[in-house]
Amino acid sequence: MTMATLALTRSSCAFLLSPKAVFGLLMVAALVFAGVFAPLLAPFDPAQQDLMAAMLPPQLTGPHYLGTDHVGRDLLSRIIFGARVSLLIALAVVFFSGIFGVGLGITSGYFGGRTDSLVQKFLEVFWAFPPLLLAIAIVAFLGQGLGIVIVALASQRWIPYCRLSRAEAMALRDREFVVAARSLGAGHLHVLRHHILPNVLPSTLVVGTFAMATAIISEAALSFLGLGVPPAIPTWGGMLADSRAYISTSWWMALFPGLCIFLTVLGINLLGDVLRSHFDPKIKNL
Repeated sequence: MTMATLALTRSSCAFLLSPKAVFGLLMVAALVFAGVFAPLLAPFDPAQQDLMAAMLPPQLTGPHYLGTDHVGRDLLSRIIFGARVSLLIALAVVFFSGIFGVGLGITSGYFGGRTDSLVQKFLEVFWAFPPLLLAIAIVAFLGQGLGIVIVALASQRWIPYCRLSRAEAMALRDREFVVAARSLGAGHLHVLRHHILPNVLPSTLVVGTFAMATAIISEAALSFLGLGVPPAIPTWGGMLADSRAYISTSWWMALFPGLCIFLTVLGINLLGDVLRSHFDPKIKNL
């Protein structure tokens, strides 16, 4: 192992073992674990109602460890299944908005000229709308549904990817290795795929991390307003909406889903901050 490789390995280990990175990775791992293994982890059916056990406080000895809601549904089970919805929506929004935004951005920055002008005009049309209001309008027009919520949340979240990848593509298109590839007969698609895109991906990874956090918050906001996924599907925002009328008497109904949103978003943001510090040479050298 060379000295350069050893130094790179030590840098990577130090980056992954920083307190912010460890906390962020633990929160993301907990979200993924709960989302994937929700049927095995949940002690009850999240939709099972028991009016005789309605609004029970948290019980250290079980069976309802985090208590029940106003119709007797187990809060722990609903929180675990709500993690699955948050994970699915966050990943889908980041995936689709990232593909669209990065593809449009590198095309705009690489070709420039009229192509760049048209893409920027298209971007400005969507940039004029507040993200949450645009999502509310789309859901109100198309109706409730998991796919519609994903489309609504991704409708404007491709813009940061597009702006960042455009700027980096403009800086890369005149670099020596890109000019050399074109001189050797490489087509535009080949240059974009093999020379521009790999150099843009690290920065877009950081954007995608922060986008996951905002997608979870926005989904919770839509569910809280009654415009998210159908009420039959447990979500953290829907649980907060159900707790509004009982917050003075049944504090646990709002505390635990709100705490899940807070810790998950905090962990993802801390992880994104660490990734930005690791990939951005300007911040790294401060």
